[in-house]
Amino acid sequence: MRCRTSPPHAIGAAAFAVAAATFSLSAAAQTQPQPTVGAMPPKAATCAACHGADGRPIQPVYPIIAGQTARYLYLQMRDYQEGRRSDPLMTPMVAGMTRDEMREIADYFARQKPPGQKFATSAEKVRLGKTKSDETLCTMCHLGGFAGQNEVPRVAGQNYEYVVKQLADFKARRRTNDAGTMTSVAATLSDADIQNVAQYLAGM
Repeated sequence: MRCRTSPPHAIGAAAFAVAAATFSLSAAAQTQPQPTVGAMPPKAATCAACHGADGRPIQPVYPIIAGQTARYLYLQMRDYQEGRRSDPLMTPMVAGMTRDEMREIADYFARQKPPGQKFATSAEKVRLGKTKSDETLCTMCHLGGFAGQNEVPRVAGQNYEYVVKQLADFKARRRTNDAGTMTSVAATLSDADIQNVAQYLAGM
């Protein structure tokens, strides 16, 4: 009995179709938003308007909180609630939350995956920002890769606009819930230094 085989051109066409379909599925998967990890706590729904349901804000003036340390997120909410940090949006948001609700929110966003940064950096400003961050020993607290630890935030890949505002606020002492560390460091930075460090962090 003779086995029937497809002609070479048919095999090639089939292989091309499979490859094309695989590429299409892969491309579609990359363009789809990443699924959130774990069920969103009820109170976290109020956070989504600015920070996104997965901690990835659309507006770069808001911080990326996906993958942020849970301890830092909890302490910031508590500071807003107790008046150690102030913001016209955040302060009323956390006013009625319990400690357990704030911990649930912090744990939820800490589990989410940080997005890739789309900010277009300047190579020269990134170089200068790295040099300044080395001079001020930023990684002593924020760790290598600026991944953060416990109450020290992850700032790698953070939104440029947000970093600039926070460093400027620390420098001007508009924000002081840092036990003095960041206000002391920011006081040594010029406006250009702040922009360069923000570029460096955004590009990580």
